[in-house]
Amino acid sequence: MDSIDIEVAYATPEKQRIIALQVPAGCTIAEAIERSGIREEFPGMAVGDVGVFSKRRKLDDEVKAGERIEIYRPLIADPKTARRKKAEQQRENR
Repeated sequence: MDSIDIEVAYATPEKQRIIALQVPAGCTIAEAIERSGIREEFPGMAVGDVGVFSKRRKLDDEVKAGERIEIYRPLIADPKTARRKKAEQQRENR
């Protein structure tokens, strides 16, 4: 079976890591993440969503040669709610 070169990327506020690896052709994104060993480097890593070059993808999508799988952390707060609260605070401080 042919193998392809890919990368798996994950970042926290303190640390970021991009792991280059070879996986079998037809490998899914979930399989590639497991093969990368990145979970051992980031214990307790919660996978929010995943993407390839900033485009959202599903864990069962096949990865293609040269792609970089990006593991996104779950959002802590809803962005719309956070913007609304910030705007309210700015209005109150005027």
